[in-house]
Amino acid sequence: MGTLDSLRVRDYMSTKLVTFTPDMEVMRAVNLLVQHGIAGAPVVDKSGKLVGMFSERDCLNVALVASQDTCIAGPVSQFMSTKVVTVDPDMNLTQLASMFLSQSFRRYPVLEDGKLVGQISRSDVMRAINQLC
Repeated sequence: MGTLDSLRVRDYMSTKLVTFTPDMEVMRAVNLLVQHGIAGAPVVDKSGKLVGMFSERDCLNVALVASQDTCIAGPVSQFMSTKVVTVDPDMNLTQLASMFLSQSFRRYPVLEDGKLVGQISRSDVMRAINQLC
């Protein structure tokens, strides 16, 4: 039987990602989050470089704008989080679990050689724990 130390991010990360662009209309991004039943997604520029994250938390900012203006408009870049913490695909899940406990993030983009290759969430770690036991 293995441990979380022996399991890697690459083995549990999601690789089929919904992504947004900075210039995408924010309500389209909200719609896609709801449509796909996901809580957040990476924002990438035209070259595929990670430039931010757009999450349910960011959607709350959209809701605040909506409370003051019935016409919500603007690009994702106006609402996204730009201080993004990323992880490496070879990080072990013990290290990742520690990161989840010490920070308020629910997911991390996974970068390999500077390129977005996936995303890993708390539920992915839960799946790994479940498979171990």
